[in-house]
Amino acid sequence: MNETPLPPFKKLNWLRRDIELTRRADGSMILRSRVPLGRSAPHIPSLLRHWAAQRPQQTWLAQRRGADGAWSELSYAQARQTVDALTQALLDRGLGPERPVAILSGNSLEHALMTFAAMQAGAPAAPVSPAYSLMSQDHAKLRYIFELIRPGLVMVQDGPSFAKALAALDLRGVTLVHVQRAPEGLPSVPYAELAATAVTPQVDAALARLTHDSVGKLLFTSGSTGMPKAVINTQRMMCANLAMALQTREAGPDDPPPVYLDWLPWNHTMGGNATFHTLLGHGGTLYIDEGRPLPGLFDTTLRNLRDVSPTTFSNVPAGYAMLASALEQDEALARKFFARLNLLSYGGATLSDDLYRRMQALAVKHTGRRIVFFTGWGSTETAPTATSTYWETERVGLIGLPHPGVELKLVPAGPKYELRLRGSIVTPGYHRQPELTQAAFDDEGFYKIGDAGVFVDPDDPSQGLIFAGRVVEDFKLESGTFVHVGTLRVAAIAAASPVIQDALVAGQDKPYVALLAWPNLLACRQLAGRPEATLDELMREPAVRERVRAGLAAHNAAQTGSSQRIHRVLLMSEPPSIDGNELTDKGYINQRAALQRRAGLVQALYADPPGPEVIVVEA
Repeated sequence: MNETPLPPFKKLNWLRRDIELTRRADGSMILRSRVPLGRSAPHIPSLLRHWAAQRPQQTWLAQRRGADGAWSELSYAQARQTVDALTQALLDRGLGPERPVAILSGNSLEHALMTFAAMQAGAPAAPVSPAYSLMSQDHAKLRYIFELIRPGLVMVQDGPSFAKALAALDLRGVTLVHVQRAPEGLPSVPYAELAATAVTPQVDAALARLTHDSVGKLLFTSGSTGMPKAVINTQRMMCANLAMALQTREAGPDDPPPVYLDWLPWNHTMGGNATFHTLLGHGGTLYIDEGRPLPGLFDTTLRNLRDVSPTTFSNVPAGYAMLASALEQDEALARKFFARLNLLSYGGATLSDDLYRRMQALAVKHTGRRIVFFTGWGSTETAPTATSTYWETERVGLIGLPHPGVELKLVPAGPKYELRLRGSIVTPGYHRQPELTQAAFDDEGFYKIGDAGVFVDPDDPSQGLIFAGRVVEDFKLESGTFVHVGTLRVAAIAAASPVIQDALVAGQDKPYVALLAWPNLLACRQLAGRPEATLDELMREPAVRERVRAGLAAHNAAQTGSSQRIHRVLLMSEPPSIDGNELTDKGYINQRAALQRRAGLVQALYADPPGPEVIVVEA
């Protein structure tokens, strides 16, 4: 019997896959695209000026404001006018390459405009995770960052909200700027005052001084293995990465400007560079989403999706787990979401097969077509996207193939390859930390990113690479058997779908693998039929526990080795901790740091006999 053919994908203009693989005598390989990299913009601020001339009245950015939460829209022409005024204000205050502009607040209209003004003035924009100010109890990372970069100006959205963080800093000689309320007891300049500065020819002169070597941003690593590092992002890096994004997925002449609804933080390279710059490169419109893929916070995203029909939508897998559950229950929301959607994108972790199938079923139901799930791979040090899946594929877990202009070195590391990168998107180093810069590169100048990968088909490199986890995440059981954490974690989440949102894989030097898992609140409520239940209540719900047990038991039955079977699970309600280095801004879970911080829960997993809170899975 012939299987029913799958509906076609919505058509997009992808770059051709023309891949060259060079094998070396030492077992390493170099993978690159034969397609040359196209021309890059002179600098990122030039794009704002371009669209302000070409589409002056089109909305560039929008954000909910006021008591009624109405969308406040900013056109390209308005943005250029304000950015030039802010640039003049920064120049008047002596800001430049040695005096960065630190932005402590989250995504906002003012955050975007100050970032572009800093770049135009030649002063690196240094957006700092708001969590270091608002969620941290000791502000240790914030103080470390300030001492490292020594900013000349600091901007906060709301002074009183950041009062404790500001009190922890030595602000002598630093201009403090507030957008809304002034901080008590500290001299601060209103943002509106800077935005009203009269523009002089100095602004155009500052722009003329920008080159590809100018430092546009200082972006901070997550600090998951210590204090954050300030990664130098030059205009060359950012412009080359944008050129790669535009080249791998070319816009058609009749395509309307793209529309994004996005929450990814701009202090992180994916939100601040990959998403923001690509949207700007296409001359599109970005609606700032203040929701998050977390219980209680995702409702904000759903509210926004009732207003905005995106052309491209990106999220982490945990966000898609929540979105799929919502779309399956709300026909009107699903119709709005898919009305003009052309592309789905994920990052932060591997998307499970189950989530992929659920989202595609929804796409087919509401559009008659499947929609490509796109993903890329890279880091803060690579501006960020070095590889991506620039073709139609149903396979999740891929990191794709190198972009034009990128060389990918694969170094044998047991059954997989350690991945290293070289090209115009790679950082020249870490700000004021030459010893860390030297340690980050090998003797050929390849950046050692710390990730691992394997080929889908070793005999056909054009099929792409699969992400195989962090090199340092894998561990051995007491039997000496290796556990590949990245692969197993994704399989476990899929097996217990939709009730597990994320998980930690435990078992180093133990007799078997076990999980610490975070439940998916919406899915658990739906399964239990208890729409108001808390996470703590749902963790004890028999239907939820049985879904986890049965799903993982079925997974175990299909496995042949101990490294792939999961014996026990403990559900958790405490979210990942910023101060504990468990969570990055983009939702990545640091496996090692989280397992160390939750050592007591790991001990409970392996207690003999196990406590009643532990779910025992058939081996």
